[in-house]
Amino acid sequence: MLAKVLSSAVMGIDAYIVDVEVDIAQGLPSFATVGLPEGAVRESKDRVKAAIKNSGYHFPSDRITVNLAPADIKKEGSAFDLPIAIGILGANQLLENASLSNYLFLGELSLDGHVRPVKGALPMAITAKELGIKGIFLPAENAPEAGVVEGVNIYPSDTLSQVVDVLQGFSKISPFTVKINTLFETREADVDFKEVRGQENAKRALEISAAGSHNLIMIGPPGSGKTMLARRLPTILPPLTFSEALETSKIYSVMGLMPDGQSLITIRPFRSPHHTISDAGLIGGGQTPRPGQVSLTHNGVLFLDELPEFKKNVLEVLRQPMEDGKVTISRANSTVTYPANFMLVAAMNPCPCGHLGHPKRECTCSFLQVQRYRSKISGPLMDRIDIHLEVPSVPYKDLSSVQEGAGSKEISKRVCRAREIQTNRFKKKGPHSNGSMNNRAIKKFCKIDAESSTLLEKAMEKFGLSARAHARILKIARTIADLEESPDIGSPHVAEAIQYRSLDRKVLR
Repeated sequence: MLAKVLSSAVMGIDAYIVDVEVDIAQGLPSFATVGLPEGAVRESKDRVKAAIKNSGYHFPSDRITVNLAPADIKKEGSAFDLPIAIGILGANQLLENASLSNYLFLGELSLDGHVRPVKGALPMAITAKELGIKGIFLPAENAPEAGVVEGVNIYPSDTLSQVVDVLQGFSKISPFTVKINTLFETREADVDFKEVRGQENAKRALEISAAGSHNLIMIGPPGSGKTMLARRLPTILPPLTFSEALETSKIYSVMGLMPDGQSLITIRPFRSPHHTISDAGLIGGGQTPRPGQVSLTHNGVLFLDELPEFKKNVLEVLRQPMEDGKVTISRANSTVTYPANFMLVAAMNPCPCGHLGHPKRECTCSFLQVQRYRSKISGPLMDRIDIHLEVPSVPYKDLSSVQEGAGSKEISKRVCRAREIQTNRFKKKGPHSNGSMNNRAIKKFCKIDAESSTLLEKAMEKFGLSARAHARILKIARTIADLEESPDIGSPHVAEAIQYRSLDRKVLR
């Protein structure tokens, strides 16, 4: 007998349908799985056999052949356990009256027949909806993430016998539903900008960075609050839209990193990898390509602390995603593209000892050591960082002050208003924010008057600023004007923007 069951697998962050064909024929007892199965799929025969027997069903002592189509794509993971078991029971005439073609089956089986969670349930549910599949039987732990997809019934399953009883009509499972509106209810953040004492100039720079989606690097001595400031940046960014949350959640679903019981990633990600990370860990890769930290930070903030301590080849791989907003990983048998639209926030000391320019502590580094330290960050990478922020040590009077500055909610309102202005300006064509403007957009939207032009010319001559610094200054000035809701860029906006290009100056000390 032959039975056909629908399942699904993931390629990149998108899913595709896999036809699980099970044939039971007379012959010596055997169990063969074909269709380019990887290790976990090949081992499923032992789990499936034990799960069927321990659930109280007869396992046929015949020749069993399982085909996973399309057969030219490698299949990996344990999500095929449940559909293979259903296929064997169907081919054994236990599910004759069940409409197996109307449902998608996903799940790993334990030896006692319980259904365990799998990776990628969200993109699989999206694909099922697009193909008009009636419902999905999947592990109960995966129901919250799959439940956000409207138009397809989600049946959370605990055991193999429960699924069989439903297909035979002996019992029912209520479809799992999620109220989308409740997922985006405002929650109090764990951190807030009002907790930062002093550093008003730094807070202002981070507000500009958030308003225009500008990449930023902070230079300051140890203990000046660089990490503290970076961790609070997501609290002032605009809230995730549903489409952004869905795209980010698909990446976490594929990696199996969705928090327990959570349907969507509704807060912008903040990830801070250690400087010992490899290029594959940061950008993604492996024999079977997997998303890296830049993709897990999609629509969020990637914070690289102690930037010069990262290996140079690791930093260089950031250039493509910072430019394109995506990562393409090519292997001999496949090419996968992952989204990677993130804000880069980096931090570094001004010199190896960390005390260059400190008012009270002496720097022990030579001029050559400082140059060598800063040269670890290549010019092409610095070319993609708009704002250079100097973060000095906080004086005691600011640390002991009881007066609080502006909180994240107040700053976020100004940032959201500036983003609305940019959305209306670009009208969903070309760049999505000031930070992603190309040269053509800069010429069109960053025009300055004669006074501002003279000021910028003097600054470039005095500090030896480069041509790339000129473009960055204009983009930053455009964002500063947007924060003030000014249609035109004025000389105060340009003057403030100039101070955020400190690393472009010729003199180091």
